[in-house]
Amino acid sequence: MDFIKREKDLRDVKLLSPLIWAYVGDSVYELYVRTRLVNSSNAKPHKLHIESIKYVKAKAQADTLKRILDKLTEEEKDIVRRGRNTENHHIAKNANLEDYTYSTAFEALIGYLYLTKQDERLEEILNICIN
Repeated sequence: MDFIKREKDLRDVKLLSPLIWAYVGDSVYELYVRTRLVNSSNAKPHKLHIESIKYVKAKAQADTLKRILDKLTEEEKDIVRRGRNTENHHIAKNANLEDYTYSTAFEALIGYLYLTKQDERLEEILNICIN
């Protein structure tokens, strides 16, 4: 995604709130999932949406994070910890608190990797998540 300018340097990204990482990570993951589905299906938009929900809902993201934790570096685990422990006053209507905190942590990791331009590692993790 070279056409989207990621202008913050590493120091600035590290100073951002984990909720900002999650805000970006939510979009990056959603775009990744939608693109994968479009590339592998000729389904209509409604069917694509229904299928994408299986990956992007809080429970699915929480389960995915728990499944890949042992594949993360220590730095990535720290990002996850910060994302999980961040105070958020909003909880999705269809998620319990644990799933929501883990999904926020997952999105924070995705957003952090994206914002720090670690595209190769981001792709590696996203491929593990979907496969």
